[in-house]
Amino acid sequence: MSVWPAWEVQEHDRTTSWFHVRLAFTDGARVDALAVVSEQNVSVEDVRAQPALSLDDLTVLADWIEAPLFEACGLEPGVAEGEEGVESGGARRARPAWPRGIEGRWLVAQEYRAAQEEGVDPVLAVMCATGHSRRRSLRLISQARDAGYLTPRHARR
Repeated sequence: MSVWPAWEVQEHDRTTSWFHVRLAFTDGARVDALAVVSEQNVSVEDVRAQPALSLDDLTVLADWIEAPLFEACGLEPGVAEGEEGVESGGARRARPAWPRGIEGRWLVAQEYRAAQEEGVDPVLAVMCATGHSRRRSLRLISQARDAGYLTPRHARR
């Protein structure tokens, strides 16, 4: 396994770092991931695998890369600020799970419209609210459009 920095963004007193992570297996299989480290939280932005990962393998991907990624960042795995004594290995999420179905689409539309009114990037607002990647957020926005919660992207003639 190898981990190397991709880029880093400093905003006020916070730093967000992106890292490339590569797992190479003896049978020739390979997993490439783009991970984000921010305020001692880690999330996986993008995963590419050859051959494709099963859902079970995808769920344990974070466990595979957690220790080497924290080591590359100079952080201690499993312990965030103010969380001494928290056992590592359990399921952790930075935010609660986003609701699915109609309720999720309605909330996506609300976030999108609120960001438009504030004059900020609505896709980025949906990304921040849901915790999903840009691609997944765009898919959620299009589903909200299809459900009628947002206006069509292009006016029909």
